Amino acid sequence: MKAFEKNEKPRIGLYSTGLEAYWSQFPTLHDRLKGYGTFIEDKISQWGEVYNFGIVDNPEAGKKAGDYFNENKVDLIFCHAATYCNSASILPIHQRCNAKVVILNLQPAVNVNYEKATIEEWLAHCGACPVPEYCNAFNRAGIDYKVVSGLLGLAANPEFSMSNEITKDSPEARRAWQEIENWVKAATVKRTLMASRIGFLGNTYNGMLDMYSDFAMIQAQTGVHVEVLEMDDLDAQLQSVTEDNKNKTLDEIQDMFEISEDSPSEKLAKKPTQSQLDWSATVASAQDKLINKFNLNGLTYYYHGSAGSHFEQVQSGFIVGNSLLTSKHVPCAGEGDLKTDISMKICDILGLGGSFCEIVVADYNDGTILLGHDGPFHLDIAEGKPKLRGLGVYHGKQGTGVSVEAKVKTGPITTLGLTQTIDGKLKLIISEGISTDGPIMKIGNTQTPVKFTVDPDTYFEKWFALAPTHHCAMSIGKNTDIFKKVGYMLDIETVEVK
Repeated sequence: MKAFEKNEKPRIGLYSTGLEAYWSQFPTLHDRLKGYGTFIEDKISQWGEVYNFGIVDNPEAGKKAGDYFNENKVDLIFCHAATYCNSASILPIHQRCNAKVVILNLQPAVNVNYEKATIEEWLAHCGACPVPEYCNAFNRAGIDYKVVSGLLGLAANPEFSMSNEITKDSPEARRAWQEIENWVKAATVKRTLMASRIGFLGNTYNGMLDMYSDFAMIQAQTGVHVEVLEMDDLDAQLQSVTEDNKNKTLDEIQDMFEISEDSPSEKLAKKPTQSQLDWSATVASAQDKLINKFNLNGLTYYYHGSAGSHFEQVQSGFIVGNSLLTSKHVPCAGEGDLKTDISMKICDILGLGGSFCEIVVADYNDGTILLGHDGPFHLDIAEGKPKLRGLGVYHGKQGTGVSVEAKVKTGPITTLGLTQTIDGKLKLIISEGISTDGPIMKIGNTQTPVKFTVDPDTYFEKWFALAPTHHCAMSIGKNTDIFKKVGYMLDIETVEVK
């Protein structure tokens, strides 16, 4: 399927630290440390645009670096602690530029060559020495910071080195670089959200107080623009859908879904009729056109509609198209849940899926909790081919139509919820578990049995205590660490249920 968007590349600032007095005393040290910085720049360039100022070695250089990072609108700054530098030289950088800062404490070698080491060799390896000073200065200046420690990960020894600096395969280098990559990905989320436009189509499901969102608050705290849409906007696109549009979407549906037979358990869940599939394909084609017209990167939707009305018929075709859109990197959240749509968007930016779900029921024999919803579903993370079922009634909603029955692939999963607190602040809620191969109901809903790190009742009570919304996004993998980094980049409180 055609993907609607690519992520924004983050803009990453980088500088290395040094002391101006060293250069005349140790002639090769400056170029050696600069080489380490270039190595870091090249590695990070795989994931973002890097703006490498070079070596900061006095307060004036620090002021220039801060201005340089501001001019280039960086999202994140890596402070490479290459060797000792006094904190008065680097503090001006972060007093001028308020991008988040991560200190890189990356030692070039596993250990120095004790027998041959000179003072210059020592200085090339003592990057950890000034880090406490930097942390103290940042703390007293009210500047948030994080630190990544480990080995640099070089593949060859640099000129003038007396120690073995080939550390690319060491666990300390691999761990450090995974941390660095995750920080860049978290910066990707921030920059992409700042450029995102999420459509809000229709209204919020009446009475779901946890779903209601203040659009100004959403934009203020995430950078996401909310485009308010009417059903007439979608209907205008619907009128322009051609037979060719519909047939191409039908091909997508046949490729992505298994068309079910009648459910063995639910008499309302039948094999979809051709007319139901045709209508779902027609509405899905209109949804594609809507996304293109308004340049949307996500869609939050719900429309009640009066019984038997045209718009009730239109919304009855939403689920299939919104599942297709979600897998084209335009996450769609039902019931007017804008906050969970943003959670889904975060998961999708990171390439981790992001399916719309809620608690369904516990299985106390199996120790699992079933998570799912009546749509939409992220097809990229499905266990097998999702099924389409025709439903005689959308429970709790107007109309009838085709729904998606699917489960997330077996293995580690992480849920990500976004809620709002009493003071109007957003809060991310994370929990890790395992998607099992347990059974699901054959009722046309998405459902995934999940075994969390605690028993169902303990999980329920811990999760409920955090005042979540009743929806969340489900991603694949163990993603607590990167989700916490995203929360840090967005200045959103982040908590974990464990």
